[in-house]
Amino acid sequence: MAAAHVSMPGTTGTNLEFADYSLYSNLSDDELMQLAIERSIADAQSSGLGSENCNNPAALNMPTAPRHAPPSHRPQQQLEPAACPANPPRENPQDVCLVSHFVTGSGKRMVAYRRYDGTTQVAPEPEEKLQPIAKAILDGDVGTVRLLVKQPDCNLLTPNKDGWIPLHEAAYYGQHQCINILLRAQPGMVNQRTLKGKTALMLAVSREQLACVECLLENAADPDIANEERETPLYKGWTALHESVCRNNVEICEMLMKAGAKVNMPNMYGITPIFVAAQSGNVDALRMLLKNGADLNSQAADGATALYEACKNGHEGVVEFLLSQNADANKPGKTGLMPIHIAAQRGNDGIVYMLIPATSKARVRRSGISPLHLAAERNRNDILEVLIEAGFDVNATLSEDRSMMYEDRRSSALYFTVMNNNIDATIMLLEAGANPNLDTFNPLLVALRQGCIQTVTLLVEHGANVNSYIPTHPTTFPATVMFCLKYLTLLKYLMDNGCDAWSCFNCVYGSNPHPPIKIRRNVRYDPDENMEKTCVQFCEVISTENYSRWAGPIIDVLLDYVGHVKLCARLIEHLDSYHEWQCIKEKSMPPRPLMQLCRLKIRKLLGINRLKKICTLPVPPRLIKFLNHQEREQQF
Repeated sequence: MAAAHVSMPGTTGTNLEFADYSLYSNLSDDELMQLAIERSIADAQSSGLGSENCNNPAALNMPTAPRHAPPSHRPQQQLEPAACPANPPRENPQDVCLVSHFVTGSGKRMVAYRRYDGTTQVAPEPEEKLQPIAKAILDGDVGTVRLLVKQPDCNLLTPNKDGWIPLHEAAYYGQHQCINILLRAQPGMVNQRTLKGKTALMLAVSREQLACVECLLENAADPDIANEERETPLYKGWTALHESVCRNNVEICEMLMKAGAKVNMPNMYGITPIFVAAQSGNVDALRMLLKNGADLNSQAADGATALYEACKNGHEGVVEFLLSQNADANKPGKTGLMPIHIAAQRGNDGIVYMLIPATSKARVRRSGISPLHLAAERNRNDILEVLIEAGFDVNATLSEDRSMMYEDRRSSALYFTVMNNNIDATIMLLEAGANPNLDTFNPLLVALRQGCIQTVTLLVEHGANVNSYIPTHPTTFPATVMFCLKYLTLLKYLMDNGCDAWSCFNCVYGSNPHPPIKIRRNVRYDPDENMEKTCVQFCEVISTENYSRWAGPIIDVLLDYVGHVKLCARLIEHLDSYHEWQCIKEKSMPPRPLMQLCRLKIRKLLGINRLKKICTLPVPPRLIKFLNHQEREQQF
């Protein structure tokens, strides 16, 4: 597999080494080389490393090796400021500067140089001469290694430039026979570390060299030593046991524990091996850890448990096993979320179904968020159905701190489904008894703004307040009217279901001249201010560019639901602007027809709920249509 390592100016190799290993696996050597050059130049320019810095040794990067590169093929780390190497083409050394080191897929060490004119040249990096014993280990020449350790001038503790001694080389390359020879000659070096703090055991585990691991453990290698930066090839601060569990290598795990590895040893983030096993979905390793006394409910630094992590990653088999071992399903993380929350969010109905019997609904309520919220937010309809059938409260609301995370201060699961225009989920919640009036910004307003007739109908039929207002943006008329001015069918539907049409004609200016319309942004209600100064009036809204062209038809619909009203000067101005609207103006003039006044009185006496059931009463159909404002639909 091609592996690239690029050292960036002003950074250390530790932070960047092997960061893009998997991304570049399909690139050819030439493509990899070109990519490394382009990236190095771009990063150098963005960090301010211009040509004027080329002669400053401090501006040169310190090359480091890729994660798995053997020590004998690694560039020397420059501990002292050094001039640009003499490797580039023979030019004036003042005209070039080192840009980056990288490794091609075939293992070639390369160096990229940049000239003052901006051009770049690539050349092979000079290779360090191997020590005889290192070369013998690399070649697997056990006989030569045996002879060399007996030489009086062979010092097995002398490190190379990366702090690697022959033991590290042998562990890295899987030469377990060489390890035996070296440790018989010098047993005290078994736990010696490289400059990066890696022991021979860590190198062997990372390379899955089973024979070497066994050999080192038999020679008292410490399995709990982490590197100086608490970093391993996969995760920070892992011990050899963490690494083995992650790879589900039960055999190595057992060897490590027999040698004294601590089964509950946490890394710097509080992650224990059992957490790693659950995260990786490794049931065999998990079973082995529990058998050896692992803490089933240990928590990481963020409060996550093994069960939480298994739910997060969708490992149903691991979840089933952990629950069978009585794992605590009610331990929340620092975010307050429990395993059932993350399972609902990720959409695994099988895991949710397993967690329900083990989850305390009281603990869910104390968390300030229901799994219903997360399922609704992510359109997990199957999860929503399972939770509803299990008896989770469809009217549970977000805690204040969680609600404040949303600009609209939403609080109910129903709000999420309406916002997502998820009609099936909305039906499920409403039929299960969801209250459509729990949110500050009523879900009906959301449905009206979206122009979704089906959702509006569902909400109104289940008791949504057709006269909803927005507390932070007060108006003298219902906000529901404002959100359906472009949809006359919806406007009429609201009026049929009790929306207040009278308030649309209550203008504080009346027949007097109106002041110029002011564009209001972020108007907030202040109870200490006069409502007349803070509330938006209907005539102001209908006079905006968005609605003025529809003013006549809108007023016409509203007049069907009021008695004697007096149009303000601005509404009359609108009706006078089009000749076709004169009939609407005449319709508003008193006296209103007696039939209209009677209809309004009867509707008020019966109430909306009884009007909906009037079809079941012994009343003439023609009267029913009249009371429901349907007389225009058919002439009798």
